[in-house]
Parts: sequence; C-alpha cells; structure tokens
Amino acid sequence: MTTVSTSAFYERSNQDLATLRARATALQGSISSGQRLTTGSDDPVAAARMRTLNRADSAAAIDQAVAARATSDLTLTDQALSAFADSLIRAQELAIQAANGVLTTSQRAGIATEIEQIHGELIRLANTRDSAGHALFGGNTSGAAYTVGAGGVPGYAGTATASDLPLGDGQSVTRGLTGPEFLNFNVNGSPTDLFAVVKTLADALRGAVADPAQAARDALGSLDTGLETITTQQTVVGARLNWIDLNTERQTQMGQLRAEEEAEVGGTDIALAISQLQQTMTVLEASQASFARLASLSLFEMLR
Repeated sequence: MTTVSTSAFYERSNQDLATLRARATALQGSISSGQRLTTGSDDPVAAARMRTLNRADSAAAIDQAVAARATSDLTLTDQALSAFADSLIRAQELAIQAANGVLTTSQRAGIATEIEQIHGELIRLANTRDSAGHALFGGNTSGAAYTVGAGGVPGYAGTATASDLPLGDGQSVTRGLTGPEFLNFNVNGSPTDLFAVVKTLADALRGAVADPAQAARDALGSLDTGLETITTQQTVVGARLNWIDLNTERQTQMGQLRAEEEAEVGGTDIALAISQLQQTMTVLEASQASFARLASLSLFEMLR
C-alpha cells in the first residue's frame, strides 16, 4: 500500500495549480500582446528567426534615417541650384540690356550695380548649409565652401568630392555636389567659373574695357554655358533623388514582408489562444474544486 503524506499532497497540488495559473497568465499575455514567444525556450527555432528579423528591422531603420538625410541634402541642393539659375537668368537679361550701344555710362553703371549684387548672391548661395549645418557645396568640409580673397574673388575651400551615404543592401548615393562641379566650366577651351564671368561683366560695364557693349555681348555666351552646366547638374540631383525613392520603396516592401513573417513566426493565433485559455481555465477551476474537496476530508470522515 502506498502512503501519501499530507505535506506531499499539498505540495504536489500547489505545484499543479501554480502550473495551470502560469499557463493561463501566459496565454492571457500572449492574447493581449499579440506575441506568442515570451522566452527563447518557448520555441528556440522561432526565437532565433525572430532575432534575425528584429536585427533586419533595426538595420532598415538606420538606412531609412540615412536616406532621409540624403533626401534633405539633395532637396536643398536642388533648391539652391534653382536659385543659381534664377540669378543667372537675371544676369543674362542685364547683359542683353548692356549690349545696347546707345546706353550712357551712368546707365551701364546702374546695370553694373545690379550685376555686382548678383555676384554677391552667388557667393551667398555657394555657402549654403546642409541639414547638419555643414557646407552644402563644400564636399566633406565643415567650414565655408568658398572664402572671399583680395578683390572680392571667391576661392573654393572644400574637398574634391561629396561623401556617399549608404542606403542598405550595398546601395549608396552621393549626398550632394561640390561647388566646382557646377560653378566651373570652359569657355572656348579656357577654364573659368561663374563668379569670374559675372564679376568681369560688372567691371566691364564700369569702364574696365574700351567697348562695354561688346563685353556684354561676349558675356552672354559664357552665361549661357554656366546656365547649361547648372541645369545639367540639376538633372543629376533629380536622378539621385529618384534613386533614393526607389531604394526607400524597396525597403518599405521588405519591411512589410518581414512584418508578415514576424506575425507568422512569433505572432499569436488569437482564436487558438482563446480556446487554449478557456480549456486551461476550465481545468484550473476543476482542479481547485477537487483540491478543496480532498483537503476537507479527514480520517474520521473516511471511517464513517
């Protein structure tokens, strides 16, 4: 005959009830959170896969932040290039006016004043700052892209190239342009820059040359080349923005696929979990009732 002590009976019963309560609590938590895995031991294979998916989500979040920064910088670049183009178009209009041989010296001086203002605006635009407060057209320099030397001549102070930013999965994009990429060009085989073209025109209209009207006519070709260079680089910037959009869309699609897999691997089957919870609660209630009934029995009651 097997004898079960009172203490052993209580200990075993409490363990069984505690197990059922823990199971019910776990199911309730799984239903409320939507996640069936609370520890890796619940399903080691699924837990490992969830960790891989979570790491991919974290990496994607970093890539999206980098893409947002690149988009911001390239958008600022596009806006600044548009401002450059507007200033250059105005300079062309003024050059056409100055090319008229019947203008007086004072009239040409007035035009020269506005062209000098445009020259100053071009320098200001060239030193535009990016989203981090660094030189937008200075490559990787943190200071000003252009510094103005003697005679008001600006010189490039940035790096040779702008940095590339990673977009994920081995893809990257150049975050901007350097000043020389769109401000420097050749005229009749000779290198020059937009600042020099505009300043030379202003000086000519103030009497630096014998024939200011001819100088204005000559400047039109240089201004046209400068405008063409700017619009070409705007196309480059637009292509980079499109490339970011394509990568962002791909990242979004991959994120949706990961979310679906995460829901499948680690998500809770609500209907099944509710059914299991109801079953567990029924067993728990029955076990508690049985325990209470058995605990109330005594040897004298058994001998009646």
